[in-house]
Amino acid sequence: MSGRCGRRNMASLLNAFMSENIYIYRIYGVFGVLLFVLASSSSLILTCCGIDEPYYFNVINYGATGDGCTDDSQAFAEAWDAACSSSLESATLYVPPETIFLVDPIIFHGPCNAPIINFLILGTMIAPESPRSWDERDASVWLAFKDMNGLKIDGYGYGVIDGQGKSWWDQSCKYHPHLEECTTLAPTAWKFLGCNESGIRNLKFINSAQTHILLKGCNHFIIQNLIIQSPANTPNTDGIHIQSSHHLLITNSTIACGDDCISIGDYVSDMEISNIECGPGHGISIGSLGKGGNYVQVENIHITNAIFNGTSNGARIKTWQVGRGYLRRVTFEKLVFQGVKNPIIIDQNYCNVRGGCEEQELK
Repeated sequence: MSGRCGRRNMASLLNAFMSENIYIYRIYGVFGVLLFVLASSSSLILTCCGIDEPYYFNVINYGATGDGCTDDSQAFAEAWDAACSSSLESATLYVPPETIFLVDPIIFHGPCNAPIINFLILGTMIAPESPRSWDERDASVWLAFKDMNGLKIDGYGYGVIDGQGKSWWDQSCKYHPHLEECTTLAPTAWKFLGCNESGIRNLKFINSAQTHILLKGCNHFIIQNLIIQSPANTPNTDGIHIQSSHHLLITNSTIACGDDCISIGDYVSDMEISNIECGPGHGISIGSLGKGGNYVQVENIHITNAIFNGTSNGARIKTWQVGRGYLRRVTFEKLVFQGVKNPIIIDQNYCNVRGGCEEQELK
């Protein structure tokens, strides 16, 4: 694991997050946890309000080592199954601080018996470095949450999700087409598939092989207080991608990546995006929509209070030729552009290869 093995001490975690100016003194009633982060201390004081130890499913108790080298996937799967199948009103899967967990690709399945599943991440979760770890597996995803209601994920400013995507970037067909075995598909770090009345907050995502977070088929979902980072020259590393989802909020987040900071696909409605810092990246995009004449249904999208810094685009809408359907009631407002190549761009003749699409007529 080349230097990644061994437990990370809390002082290094505190220093890393203080460099991002994260100080948290909040009470999160919806998650039932009171957390005090003391800047002068390397210890974490966690006081649980109304939740006793039996309500926590600590991955360490299921065999995880947290040394950054040992495969802890089975422990995470067993802890999830125990929390999900419990008869508790609110069960908490707990990833402790001062730990680095190597986790192979997993799908965390619902629905669960517990009406609320809290996923409390105070340590670091890392993906396998080698693409070979996805041999005979779905190469489109690292970790996924499927068919969940009441999933609440919180990192309290300490949790880190590291996709370790460099090996995937180095064999991407987009940037390395000369390679004999280049790849066009790489894992999304986290997918939420059919997750309703759920949310994720206070986590840091870094270096996903491809998109960092994807929502599909989700309703009433909140994303807040995230930091998402990957280098500007990394292929298809969108920050957040949304499709086939409704009643969404994305707020108070900083995104720096190699593609769209936020991208909105088809069948999306009633979405609020606010207080976003984007850059580097390709901006906040709606689309591309209507490829192959698909019938588009996107409406009630509101983007406000966004800062674009050094991005290729700012507010962007892109549709293919001969697309059908509607994109309506879309608002971009209160935007700040700093060193942006195309602050506002609406492209109704989008093509993913410049000059590579012939003119078509709508039938």
